[in-house]
Amino acid sequence: MKLNEIADVPGARKRRKRVGRGPGSGYGKTCGRGMNGQKARSGTAMGAFEGGQMPLYQRLPKRGFKNRGRRRINTISLSSLQRAIDSGKLDASRTIDCGALVRAGLVRRELDGVKALAGGELQAAVTLELQSVSAAARAAVEAAGGKVILVSK
Repeated sequence: MKLNEIADVPGARKRRKRVGRGPGSGYGKTCGRGMNGQKARSGTAMGAFEGGQMPLYQRLPKRGFKNRGRRRINTISLSSLQRAIDSGKLDASRTIDCGALVRAGLVRRELDGVKALAGGELQAAVTLELQSVSAAARAAVEAAGGKVILVSK
């Protein structure tokens, strides 16, 4: 094989559609938009237009409230923390923070923080450095000999 013989696999590179280049191209004159009408014009938005009828999204009742400033918080139970420590995914001697929980696979992504909840028991003395902790979880961690440090995101 020589450098001049190297070629892409057929179909690897798709040529862009060049419209308005004469009748021989197949996309001349109307450029694939058909005859007149709103869709043949440029700069038209047809998204929810229903021919003058009230669009569906306006006919349906609006319910509830979307809080634009909401915080998305992951939750983690003390029992899952203990399981991760027992299996060796987490090191109890080091500080457990959001990054450590993501690396251990207990939390998929950091979002706006992690909150520890008191589900199950915790035997290991751990230092938790999280955004939020329930009162029962804080009591359980301190009863096991650990401590809780609250940090802001």
